[in-house]
Amino acid sequence: MSLQQRVMEEMKTAMKAKDTVALESLRAIKSALLMAQTETGAGAGLTEDEEVKLVQKLVKQRKDSAAIYTEQGRADLAEPELAQAAVIERFLPEQLTEEEIEKVVVQTIESVGASGMKDMGKVMGIVSQELAGQADGKTISNIVKRKLS
Repeated sequence: MSLQQRVMEEMKTAMKAKDTVALESLRAIKSALLMAQTETGAGAGLTEDEEVKLVQKLVKQRKDSAAIYTEQGRADLAEPELAQAAVIERFLPEQLTEEEIEKVVVQTIESVGASGMKDMGKVMGIVSQELAGQADGKTISNIVKRKLS
């Protein structure tokens, strides 16, 4: 079942349950999918990787907004953003733990022969591509920095 079909099914469920947070989140996914499809050309569907990247972008936007609201002492605005992020995350593949990400980073560093921060871009590129959809870029970056310094 495609992402768009899953979103439509979830929207029906959310409407019946009168779950406004889920409904708002699902409408955001649907809107983003439609925008992406029209950008790429008429009738062209999105690949699974493109769909995952799109959903990751939506989650990141919500989390970044929540962080800004929290910084400004606006918990009333941060909570709905985090709730929406949680709903949207359900459409992402299973996320890896930091330990699992660290194993991949260490293996990549050894295989590439990276010796310092100058090799960070090379390592990041390989690890990000390998763990696409399974790990957040920020987490990968932090682990790579820690291992290379």
